[in-house]
Amino acid sequence: MIGTHTYNRGVTLALATSLAHACADVVDGTVILHGSLALGGYRPGRSDIDLLLLTPRALTPPQVTALRELDGPLDLHVIAASAAAHPTPAPPVELYSGHGEFTVGVPSDPDVIAELSTARATGISLIGPPPASVIGPVPAAWVRARGRHWLTAWLGLTDDAEHATFMVLTACRMWRFAAEGVHSPKTEAARWALTQDPSLSAIRQAILGYETGTVTPLEPAGIARVLEAALRTT
Repeated sequence: MIGTHTYNRGVTLALATSLAHACADVVDGTVILHGSLALGGYRPGRSDIDLLLLTPRALTPPQVTALRELDGPLDLHVIAASAAAHPTPAPPVELYSGHGEFTVGVPSDPDVIAELSTARATGISLIGPPPASVIGPVPAAWVRARGRHWLTAWLGLTDDAEHATFMVLTACRMWRFAAEGVHSPKTEAARWALTQDPSLSAIRQAILGYETGTVTPLEPAGIARVLEAALRTT
């Protein structure tokens, strides 16, 4: 169910649908909305519109150019329909566009397995058949393994103030998925994590920073406690 935080849901969904059709005008395939807008955690001005485009054939150079020129708050993964139907722990990615990045022809991307898992479980098909009919089952163990990779890596980055809120809230999402098999938005997962351990004050600070759009200083030790708590479950 799409959340009703302070934004016009209808307008945002219309924008997502418009972007989906712009993608489909370039590449004839299935377009699935996933991520914060589908999960109910969308924050205007801070969240992207996450789209997964499943293509039946390899992209041509003109298609790559046209996708690169799409405008809007778009985080786009283009994946071969066959790769989505039969996932592996590190599927190939035909194209990625978002966060100032643009890459083409990634032979294997272990991070995209979480995208496929989320899209299959909670995605909304904007063009084409339902997600569960075009994305094959994704073993939870694969998602947990990638979560452990990042949680371990972030333990060496607890002094990274710019990404502290992201690390804490994403760690909560990984923690909840490992514990309950549930894909949830950042703040919902964070509040769930506080029910597991109310002493993790860095989570409260991260929620405040995320909800208000401000940079909230987080103590490295507090971040580490959250990461370690998530690791004990994942």
